[in-house]
Amino acid sequence: GISATAVAFVGAIVALLPKIGIIKWNDVDIPWHLLLFSAGAYTLGAGLDITDLPSISVNAFFDHIGIGEETQFWKLYLLLTGVMIFSALIFQSKTMRAMIFIPIAIGVANRFGFDVVSLALPVAFMTEHVYVLPFNSKPAALLYETGQYSLTDTFKFGFTMMVIAWLLNIFAGETWFRFLGITPEGVFGLF
Repeated sequence: GISATAVAFVGAIVALLPKIGIIKWNDVDIPWHLLLFSAGAYTLGAGLDITDLPSISVNAFFDHIGIGEETQFWKLYLLLTGVMIFSALIFQSKTMRAMIFIPIAIGVANRFGFDVVSLALPVAFMTEHVYVLPFNSKPAALLYETGQYSLTDTFKFGFTMMVIAWLLNIFAGETWFRFLGITPEGVFGLF
């Protein structure tokens, strides 16, 4: 069959064709920077999916640092959710972080024989924490521009909130996610 992407692309071209299309080119106000960013993100995701690069990278990294098949679930849970939330200190794009780290969580779950949702969902919940530094998100930049607090304050309170969010995610993994069957044994398997 024909892919949905091809159908959408052809439809957009037909809609914008001069003298034929239903929309005049000058009437369309397309934010090209967002369109190109989204296209790049989707291309990156498709490329990662086709090449299986996340699994290959994770396997090579884990083999290098000595994480083997006997590794317990809680270590993987803490590692993946911790890397995801604290990666916001380096990377500013939520989309890019999600496109990279969620496939890695899926690859880790597959490698170690865990349910994919048990690692991918908690990692996905850590995506939104981009408020530590002004460059992390538009709301953080707007708040910083008010001049009501310094960069040190931003980092101090933002980092504290990140740690709290990570601890709440761990607590949710032990309680709520366990109740829902996402982490059947909990994170640590305490009860």
